[in-house]
Amino acid sequence: MDKNHPNNIDQRPKRRIDKDNPYRLFTVGAATSEPHYFIQFKDGAGIEHCLEIEKPLFELFDQFELDDLSYMNEVDNHYEHSELTEASLNRRAFAPDAPMEAVALDRLESDELHSAILKLPEIQRRRLILYFYGGLDDRQIAKIEGCSQSAVSQTLSIAIKNLKKFLK
Repeated sequence: MDKNHPNNIDQRPKRRIDKDNPYRLFTVGAATSEPHYFIQFKDGAGIEHCLEIEKPLFELFDQFELDDLSYMNEVDNHYEHSELTEASLNRRAFAPDAPMEAVALDRLESDELHSAILKLPEIQRRRLILYFYGGLDDRQIAKIEGCSQSAVSQTLSIAIKNLKKFLK
């Protein structure tokens, strides 16, 4: 059988490799008395190369892949996956999570507010959202809408009164 025949390439299990791993290892003639060991990689110019290497070097790269896989599994299974800073750790320590009842109540109030906002006429709703959620002032909204600043102020005032009625 030809040493380059596809059935003669090693059947190592596929490993998850780090996204930064620049090479792939394989063996041709793994079941024969004279296997050939290869490393395949792309150089800095993006040109793919495939080089035959000696068995000790192949085993070294293979062991490196196994160690890298072990480290990646440890990170996945045992390390916290959020970015922890000293500030975030202090917030956790000194500002404990709110009780579930408070979180549920806040959510209900938020849902009620959003429903009330949706009941507003389009112009009031748009200007209110730009003001409170978009962080724009009366002058900026007037410029966007092509109207006077007093018209925006008056619309916001009416929108807030309507919201209070809806939320009672």
